[in-house]
Amino acid sequence: MARISDYAIIGDCHTVALVARDASIEWWCPQRFDTPSVFGRILDPDAGHCTIRVDHQLSSRREYVQDTNVLTTILSNADGDLEVTDCMPVAAFDPMRPAAVDAGHCILRRLRCLSGDVEATVDISIKPDYARPDPDPSLVGAVTASASLPLTTTDSGYRATWALSAGESVWLRIDGPGAPGGDVEPQDAANALLTTIGFWREWLSGCSYRGAYEDCIRRSALALKALIYSPTGAVVAAPTTSLPEAIGGTRNWDYRYTWIRDATVTLISLFILGYTAEADAFKSWLERTAAGTPGRLQIMYGVGGEPDLPEIELRHLRGHRGSTPVRIGNGAAKQSQNDSYGQVIEAAWLYVRGGGSLSVANRKFLSNLVDVAAKRWREPDHGIWEVRAEPRLFVHSTLHCWVALDRALDLVDAGQLEGDVDIWRAERDASRAHLEDLAKRCGWFPQAAGSATFEQAADAAALLVPALGFLPADDPAVKATVERVRAELSEHGLLLRYKADDGLAGEEGVFLLCSFWLVDVLTHQGRLHEAEELLERLIGLSNDVGLFAEETEASTGEALGNFPQAFTHMGLIASCAHVTAAREGRLPEPGTAHDFAASALDRLVAEGRA
Repeated sequence: MARISDYAIIGDCHTVALVARDASIEWWCPQRFDTPSVFGRILDPDAGHCTIRVDHQLSSRREYVQDTNVLTTILSNADGDLEVTDCMPVAAFDPMRPAAVDAGHCILRRLRCLSGDVEATVDISIKPDYARPDPDPSLVGAVTASASLPLTTTDSGYRATWALSAGESVWLRIDGPGAPGGDVEPQDAANALLTTIGFWREWLSGCSYRGAYEDCIRRSALALKALIYSPTGAVVAAPTTSLPEAIGGTRNWDYRYTWIRDATVTLISLFILGYTAEADAFKSWLERTAAGTPGRLQIMYGVGGEPDLPEIELRHLRGHRGSTPVRIGNGAAKQSQNDSYGQVIEAAWLYVRGGGSLSVANRKFLSNLVDVAAKRWREPDHGIWEVRAEPRLFVHSTLHCWVALDRALDLVDAGQLEGDVDIWRAERDASRAHLEDLAKRCGWFPQAAGSATFEQAADAAALLVPALGFLPADDPAVKATVERVRAELSEHGLLLRYKADDGLAGEEGVFLLCSFWLVDVLTHQGRLHEAEELLERLIGLSNDVGLFAEETEASTGEALGNFPQAFTHMGLIASCAHVTAAREGRLPEPGTAHDFAASALDRLVAEGRA
């Protein structure tokens, strides 16, 4: 079974497919990110795939077509070279609807002989409904395949062997529900491929970032765009489920849903790069999803706004490299995580700061959300890391409630929000005093308040204290926090999230986003050389096509967790932007508290890019 880092993605902003280095498609949930898989070999050798093989293969190499999510893989043997080009077709980019993507709901594969003579064998094994022994009857037969040369039907799908000489091609299309279907006409297929290439290039031309690390940022932007469910504007945390946080371990979760936190910071990253339409679409989704119920705002929803995501174990699947259980759904959906309020208000504040204006519906929803933050900041929750233990008063959650109140007051001053300003100001000051008292008592910012255990536990999320403008990056308490986090959570120079008990068995790798946070703080502390060294190391942990997982095994660099991970790509974009600004002398003066994302946005606005 391939390793997590062996995969690339193709996508149509409705779902994605994962393609291994040997051009085998081993994960695909047709039509929507969270529908049941038909190709699931990434989780079980018998759970479905689409493979292309050449006899006695000697090597394979791959890359994305420049500035696209279209993938090419070259399989070589002694007789010749076979190029496989993969995409999920989409309609032409519409500048009047820049966030919209009209999908073909299919996978299109072109097999072209580049040199010599090759014999390509195609094997398609369709296993609907997560390869359950008794699949949902409505899903059986919903996926079909056709080609420009004959395919043979088998018990589980299709098979063919095609002999190709230099310059010859064959087209293969795998149709999911909603696909137009019909015969595969080579010219129509070629046009669909060219249109898809054009779509991605036109979309990427809107990226406003120019400078160092540009290639990394553009690839990350393309990856993030692929994780947006275009019909609603929702963003998935990752397009996979149950890729393990430790090989053979049990911390295997379904990430094919929209976390309010993850989606918000992802859209902030795209907004800073100049993509305002995606931010607008997500705002609309959030308002529809949580309409009238800000007090019951969940931490995550289905991409269509579904609130119920029951967690189920698929015991018939053997798991990625033996890592069980395989889970679908996510039991954390009903947890309390008080940081979500601050994430949403922060995004609205940045939106206005970048020149946007909040609608009446925006303002009402956000005002109610601030009221909730004012009431709940003193309440323990499960925190950003979704601990499955007793709730605690996390620093990260309190900090984000302070952000919600602080940014809301700014929005009031800007004429963009109305509310009970006296209460908001009083609760902002009280939440700030709580955090300041904790830092004074401990000498740094620990994981949580309320017990000696938690007040001695390091948590990488405390690195966001300066990033959100609570204190200057060079404040003594921040400096002490950085050193404590590095001392307690560092493994081979990369950061774990925490070590405190979280109610779960098993281990996990280092969490890449946390190390990107460290890059940001070091940069804003003026420790640029350290920041650059760490950033270069992190960039080196991407796979050969520039994609990142959630975690890595620190000693080997092996990718762990769901893939690709939006959080990680968001972190890379932010860190590259901050380091570049520091090199150019464009960071705020030392000793000043400032929001890191706002400073990046302000630079782009000043340069006329946003």
